[in-house]
Amino acid sequence: MTDYVAGQILLLNKPLDWTSFDVVNKVRYALRPIDKKIKVGHAGTLDPKATGLLLLCTGAFTKKIDSLQGLEKEYTGTFFLGATTECYDTERPVNATFPTEHITPELIYQTAASFLGPQEQMPPAHSAIKIGGKIAYNLARKGKDVELKTRSIVIHEFEITRIALPEVDFRVICSKGTYIRSLAHDFGQRLNSGGYLAALKRTAIGEYRLEDAQELEELVSFIRQQIESGHADS
Repeated sequence: MTDYVAGQILLLNKPLDWTSFDVVNKVRYALRPIDKKIKVGHAGTLDPKATGLLLLCTGAFTKKIDSLQGLEKEYTGTFFLGATTECYDTERPVNATFPTEHITPELIYQTAASFLGPQEQMPPAHSAIKIGGKIAYNLARKGKDVELKTRSIVIHEFEITRIALPEVDFRVICSKGTYIRSLAHDFGQRLNSGGYLAALKRTAIGEYRLEDAQELEELVSFIRQQIESGHADS
């Protein structure tokens, strides 16, 4: 018997082009036959163009969200060098190009090493941070100036796993609050070029691993089967 109201932590592989809020809504809707007012929340946003591990908390376990958000995160992905976009990923078209002829594998490895440790990071203007009660990306999309403050983060590990310019694959372990889109942008700048995030997958949150996660449709189908068979506690 699964008691979703008393609380569960659900591990999901977020699909590409879904927002984290879309996923929460889909799971909440699937659980409505148990309790129309059941709480469902996620422990750390993934951008629409990112895939990978999303932790959902149901019922009373939504109280665990803050502690789960504080766990270290692991990501893998791809930087595209020699260009930038307004949002630092592929949601917007390229807005500038830069030379890459000077970029060598040695320079790439050295640059990755320079990001290790505590530092201040500027979040992207196209982010869910609220400014005066308004979401930053809504202001940015309207062409308004977005004034954000830097955040204290820590990059624990930064491994370059493939170099095939203009693409560079990486693996990062980082603290809460780290924007990998900003890391891509800043990485390009430190190379005296440009960079944006071409692909991103979250592979771990603390001890929770992507390989233990379910696909969204798989989870929704499982919940419906539990409800129909009486194995979900209401």
